[in-house]
Amino acid sequence: MTVPTGKRETVLETLEDRGIDYVVTDENSRREYTAVVYFPLPTPAVEAVLDELQEAGISEDAYTVVVDAQTVVSRRFESLREEYETGDVESDRISRQELETEAEALTPTFGVYVTMTIVSAIVATAGLLLDSPAVVVGSMVIAPLIGPALGASVGSVIDNEDLFRQSVRYQILGVVLAIAAAAVFAWMVRVTNIVPPGLEIGEVNEIAERLTPDLLSLAVALGAGVAGIVSLATGISVALVGVMIAAALIPPAAAAGIAIAWGEPSAAIGSTALVLVNVLSVNLAGLLTLWYAGYRPENLFSLRPTEARVRKRVVGLGLIVLVFAVFLGAITYSSFVISTFENDATDEIELVLEDEAFAEYTFLELEVETGQGYPFLSPERAIVTIGGPPDQRSPELESQLHERISAQTDEEITVEIRYIGQVER
Repeated sequence: MTVPTGKRETVLETLEDRGIDYVVTDENSRREYTAVVYFPLPTPAVEAVLDELQEAGISEDAYTVVVDAQTVVSRRFESLREEYETGDVESDRISRQELETEAEALTPTFGVYVTMTIVSAIVATAGLLLDSPAVVVGSMVIAPLIGPALGASVGSVIDNEDLFRQSVRYQILGVVLAIAAAAVFAWMVRVTNIVPPGLEIGEVNEIAERLTPDLLSLAVALGAGVAGIVSLATGISVALVGVMIAAALIPPAAAAGIAIAWGEPSAAIGSTALVLVNVLSVNLAGLLTLWYAGYRPENLFSLRPTEARVRKRVVGLGLIVLVFAVFLGAITYSSFVISTFENDATDEIELVLEDEAFAEYTFLELEVETGQGYPFLSPERAIVTIGGPPDQRSPELESQLHERISAQTDEEITVEIRYIGQVER
């Protein structure tokens, strides 16, 4: 820390009062500074000591550089660490000043951010069309979304509105770019027949699960937000957490782009909603975690306005996330209805075939096809595969199966019976 003229004794007395060892060297390069002081601090003490020194007259015009020390060998330092470290989240966190620097450093320059977002969206689109989880994971690794996702929360709690606004702009830009890049790339792949012309996107597992998301997706986003902020606030590497945040955003954005390119905008509703709720959930979890960890504005006069602003943002985000949660809950319920129908229909088929009149027939498989009413799917067709004597059908069996299967749903459903000849040996 550079010590301004007239503040040398004040700074040194502050450090001595707290029992902090220091080394002072004279400074001759500039007239407004008289010395440079070096002093080791445990991580939890950095913010408190810097705040006290700023109150003593060390403004931000002076140079204060915080660096990580690999090892400090000193009995006095150990006693200082015991004084500040309590073993909870608040004592393990880095200082407010370091947090702000880390959040700003995580956001790349505009050109790099745009390029990496587009590239990650294209890679994710290729992975989804290939039905390759490995490629999809690769797209998450290169996505530069963690900085803006966490920067908005950091800017809110420390009263840095410039950081907040920049992070919000970057998040909006990232979502729009990802969906647009995925749509353009998927359209090019489709019109050039790189994928089979008759490809049904709902039949590709990696795509289908993002076209009809459920409530568990919300848990992923909230967990990513909490983990990201905890990693950032405790100085732990955020690289892996960045992959988790990208997992909540990039693949569903790519799925939305694919649905648009395939001319099925209704299919993009679920994945787009998933992207939006995940963005909001990451921000909500980040805000709550930072406030719980004890981060507050540097200026005490800004505390109440900041607290009111954070409260409004938390309530606003919470209400919007709740609305999306209801939407995801409805999608989850429609999936539950399909699963329940399949189980009930299977039970009814087995009961019918237990009749001695149908002893020569064997139940092989039930396939339930759904309609295209994304994201709220419903059973549309039931295909029952029966094993039996070659070239022999049973109208009575077909009638009972059709009646019992149709009774398991309120929707109009087509029941198709297929026979596979079985030769006894």
